[in-house]
Amino acid sequence: MERLRIVLYSHDSVGLGHVRRNLALAHALSNQLPYLTGRDVTGLLISGTALAPGFDAPHGWDWVILPGVEKSPDGYQPRSLTVPMQDLVSLRAGLLESVLGSFLPDLVVVDRHATGIHRELEVALRHARSAGAVRTVLGLREILDAPAAALAEWERAGGASLVTDLFDAIWVYGDPAVHDPVAAGEIPPSMQSLIRYTGYLAAGRPAGPGTVTTPGPYVLTTVGGGADGHALAVLASAAELPPGTGHLVVAGPQMPADQLADLRRRAPGGVRIVERLDDMVLHLRAAGAIVSMGGYNTVCEIMSTDVPALIVPRTHSRSEQRIRAASLASAGYLDYHEIGTLTPGILSGWLTRRLGTRVDRRRARLNGLVRVPQLAAELLQPVLLQAGAQNPPRPAESPASAAGIREGAAHAAV
Repeated sequence: MERLRIVLYSHDSVGLGHVRRNLALAHALSNQLPYLTGRDVTGLLISGTALAPGFDAPHGWDWVILPGVEKSPDGYQPRSLTVPMQDLVSLRAGLLESVLGSFLPDLVVVDRHATGIHRELEVALRHARSAGAVRTVLGLREILDAPAAALAEWERAGGASLVTDLFDAIWVYGDPAVHDPVAAGEIPPSMQSLIRYTGYLAAGRPAGPGTVTTPGPYVLTTVGGGADGHALAVLASAAELPPGTGHLVVAGPQMPADQLADLRRRAPGGVRIVERLDDMVLHLRAAGAIVSMGGYNTVCEIMSTDVPALIVPRTHSRSEQRIRAASLASAGYLDYHEIGTLTPGILSGWLTRRLGTRVDRRRARLNGLVRVPQLAAELLQPVLLQAGAQNPPRPAESPASAAGIREGAAHAAV
């Protein structure tokens, strides 16, 4: 029987959050949809970062890497090509239209930006929807931005009417009991009928194949991709730790070389600096305490553990990380502190109090990597019927579970 064809798109300008989220979804869909639909899966991960193929894609998946963009004070600009931005957008739009038109996916999931950079994805989605029985989903992290900024971004993407015209569903990767983006004013009420809350993409992330590389009790500091994590990494490295405690600092592959060199030069004895880990979840679970920025994927990985964590959110560009940290702290799942008032002494005090304690996070909805394939199976039922397939089993009857995806769900390599 022909495989289900899936496309996961992320625009990717700064950081690795979008592509990491789509990787987690790709692994979960590949592992569970065969049980839910009777059809195996093949797919394409469309990304705008050249770092993406450094992550392991599931069997049967491949990468399409778009020419890159980056943010500047004046907005998006080409990352590498020396062409006008409008030419780059036209190039990316043409590639997207060609990929979707040739691959003919059954399901397209768009991460965060409904129509991509400067609406580059709009024509490709319209043609795909008019050409066949494709189902289209907009996937959103649980927090977008401060309400005014989020609503302005919806307007730039074409407005709520365009989104409801282009998508069959909106999956929000979070727990509305912790933060509800509709109630907070980040998502227009007219989209509410399309929204399904999946829970955090947390439970089921595997520990990875490696072994813990830091002997004895240790603190783990991670700053995500690292592009804007130098200040926190330096501050955390300077914190005094209890005797016999090591410190592993993960700088991220996007930390500029001069900042990485400065971080290593400043680091005192007992602090180990690495650019990346291939088994981040394993090291998070084994740590005595975690210091981290507030990106979605890292926080999900932390939420899958019972290790105490101090989140120090990014304070520029978007309010997303600050809102996430405050919401989760209010729910009792972690602690948070603004970097503007954080000192090595304050951090040392927190570590003294929290190192080696445990946090119960089981009240939160953490099963998004199970719920998303169930929602996908429900959405694809008309496609399967049109193709002459038998009625797929109801998601509740499927053997897929969090335990069943541990071997394949994507994990952070950052």
